[in-house]
Amino acid sequence: MSNNTFNTVLLIALPASGKSEVRNYLTHMPIEKRITDFHMGDTIQFDDFPYVHLMRLIDEELIKLKKPVFFYFAPDQSFLHTEEWGTLIELVNDDYNDIANRVKLNPPCIVDYYLDRIDAASVKVGLPARLKTLSQDVRNVLKANLQKECAKMFEEKQRLLAINPEGKTMVIEFARGGPRGSSMPLSHCFGYEYSLAKLAKPILEKSVLLYIWVTPEESRRKNSDRNDPNDPGSILHHGVPISVMLGDYGCDDIEWLEKHSEVPGTITVKKDGSVFHLPIAKFDNRVDKTSFLREDPSKWSPENVHAMHKEITGALDKLAKMYFK
Repeated sequence: MSNNTFNTVLLIALPASGKSEVRNYLTHMPIEKRITDFHMGDTIQFDDFPYVHLMRLIDEELIKLKKPVFFYFAPDQSFLHTEEWGTLIELVNDDYNDIANRVKLNPPCIVDYYLDRIDAASVKVGLPARLKTLSQDVRNVLKANLQKECAKMFEEKQRLLAINPEGKTMVIEFARGGPRGSSMPLSHCFGYEYSLAKLAKPILEKSVLLYIWVTPEESRRKNSDRNDPNDPGSILHHGVPISVMLGDYGCDDIEWLEKHSEVPGTITVKKDGSVFHLPIAKFDNRVDKTSFLREDPSKWSPENVHAMHKEITGALDKLAKMYFK
């Protein structure tokens, strides 16, 4: 890792705030400009959304088979158990460890690989290993109907595993929040306080937080605008059901966590007896500066690129002053 580039950037915000668009922009930046302006090397990017989507697909298959669901109240509603926010982080931890250590993977069945990983991650946050209780007949249906999605996920993971992480910047995206009108601090496994504390120590030891700031109302508007019902698994074009937007993302706890941090300009994270102070900076996207990035790069206007780039540079410069001091 270069002595002037971040090791790991946690890219966080409410849904549709611009996280995936920023990640898309990073892939089109010349490496020299990415280093000088954003303090990042070539990036290795991943997030928890593919697991959110896979859990919904599993439930949909169980509904078709007239079996009880495991993850969501209904296809357009929230998690049955809020501990699943931790399940998602444990899956991210797995990916980070595998990528950082270039683990070789050759599972005999790709669908089983993901079902077993979800079970193992669930157990780590206090939930039962539910998928292993399915009959072989039901699992065979899941294997047949989820093969295409799991193969796509595994192909992407193999692509990341083939990259030498030396000198690269890990970019990890996830969104957290709580029910609209919640008091702070958020409880019942909602919000960033819970999920950040579930991150593995090797992540927490090397991370900064880039928070993309939009209001919950703007998040809901942009979520509606980007939604492509024909591409529900897309990183750039998926939509979050409105009941979930209100029940899980009606607010978030970043402002409260920053205000109550032990060190100004950071978020305090306590994990297994250790305390981490993660530098945080906000990219102000309350007036939309990122939606244009969902278009083909040939259509990006220089004015839009400049406005967005300048705002992110300011935020990352703030992080660099804390990270490299």
